Amino acid sequence: MTEKLHGFVEKLKERDASWVENVVEALGEVTVHVPRVGILEACYFLRDEHDFDLLADLCGGDRGPEEDPRFEVNYHLFSTVHYQRLRLKVLLSEDDPKVDSVTDVWRTADWHERETYDLLGVKFEGHEDLRRILLPSDFDGHALRKDYPLRGYEPYSMN
Repeated sequence: MTEKLHGFVEKLKERDASWVENVVEALGEVTVHVPRVGILEACYFLRDEHDFDLLADLCGGDRGPEEDPRFEVNYHLFSTVHYQRLRLKVLLSEDDPKVDSVTDVWRTADWHERETYDLLGVKFEGHEDLRRILLPSDFDGHALRKDYPLRGYEPYSMN
């Protein structure tokens, strides 16, 4: 099964070798590490020329404040034509946690990107309405960052 997925990886490399930084295969799944400058074009290519017509999920992760790059954004792609799944991963530094929005490629990315922004603070450039989606607009911080206090920030007390 992964042979076919590796074929898509080779097509990515043929189109633009800079789109593939690393490939990881585990448990029958293939993950392609894509640099943030190439993610939008790679997504268009996979959708338009290889039928990855569904963004099943987009989620972020915090690898921890001691890691560099600290953040990751995972794009779980699916093809309703050939029933294959492929994961793209972009790594982002804590100093510059931003990546191009893929809402123009798949409209379903809208709320996924907002959730990742809300909970991790990753900014999606070009997103039409990047604002909190789960937490109150005045919430302080990003609750899924590994350095966020387990009990939240204590409110200011006048005592």
